[in-house]
Amino acid sequence: MKICRVVKPLVSTYRIPEFEHKHLQVVQDGSSQLVAVDAIGCKPDDWVICVGSSAAREAAGSKAYPSDLTIVGIIDDWQAE
Repeated sequence: MKICRVVKPLVSTYRIPEFEHKHLQVVQDGSSQLVAVDAIGCKPDDWVICVGSSAAREAAGSKAYPSDLTIVGIIDDWQAE
C-alpha cells in the first residue's frame, strides 16, 4: 500500500471497454505523478491509501480490470513530512 495525495481528476473520453466508467485521479507519490482508479470518490488534496498490482485490480472490481493503482481509502488525519 502507498500513501498518496490526490492532485486532480483525469478525464479520458476514449477508453478500452474494460475501463467502464470508473473515475481516474492523478495522484502524487513523492516526486512522481501517477494515475489511479478512484474506487471511493475522493477530491483534490485528499490524502489517500492506494494499492497496486493484483490488489488494485480486485479493488477496482475485477481481477481482469486493467489497473496498476487503485484508491481504496481516504485518510482522515495525516501530517506529511
